[in-house]
Amino acid sequence: MPKQKTPMDKEIHLKVLRLLEEDPDVTQRELAKQLGVSLGKTNYCIKALIEKGFIKARNFSNSNKKQAYLYVLTPSGIEAKASITVKFLKRKIQEYATLKAEIEALQQEVDSSDVRH
Repeated sequence: MPKQKTPMDKEIHLKVLRLLEEDPDVTQRELAKQLGVSLGKTNYCIKALIEKGFIKARNFSNSNKKQAYLYVLTPSGIEAKASITVKFLKRKIQEYATLKAEIEALQQEVDSSDVRH
């Protein structure tokens, strides 16, 4: 049975898709740095997105004469990115509403107790 994706996994997949769309020839090492995750985690995400058919990796030689990859979002990858973005946005809006209510409650508490620092 496949492991259920956490919101954090989905967020990382969204970030990977967004970064690859912006810069298809980014290296996994550069991607890991931009994501703030390990190279292994980045490699795992790339492989998962390839297996799902969301991206394709093509070999090419870069200017340093090293073998490199060009990561291209597939039509289903573009669709998945849009879908994940909508879900991510809805979750962030809900988190914002919850945080805003908490801040307002704390502000009222501070105002009513007239605590000053």
